[in-house]
Amino acid sequence: MMKMMGKMKEVQARIKEAQDNLVKIQAHGESGGGMVKATVNGKKQLVSVDIDPGLLKSEDKSILQDLLVAAVNKASEEAEVLAKEELRKSTEGLIPNIPGMDLSGLMG
Repeated sequence: MMKMMGKMKEVQARIKEAQDNLVKIQAHGESGGGMVKATVNGKKQLVSVDIDPGLLKSEDKSILQDLLVAAVNKASEEAEVLAKEELRKSTEGLIPNIPGMDLSGLMG
């Protein structure tokens, strides 16, 4: 029982470390053939946006808004995949691979 408790503490420490490292992960998404680019960290926070100057005309506002949403969504999806991979690597060998067991909720 004591060995199992020690292992749980190690798992908790590794998960905490993985959560802290999520801000270092960067995922990128783009839309409009690269005219709008977004970068999101592993905590799904928008870090940066790059917009092609050709899209900054007022008549293109609605196109720009749509492209921006698409780029941020793509970056967020990639960030989620990278965050899950970070958790998997951090807990590898500590938690048995149980089909259907999703630990992604532990990633904050």
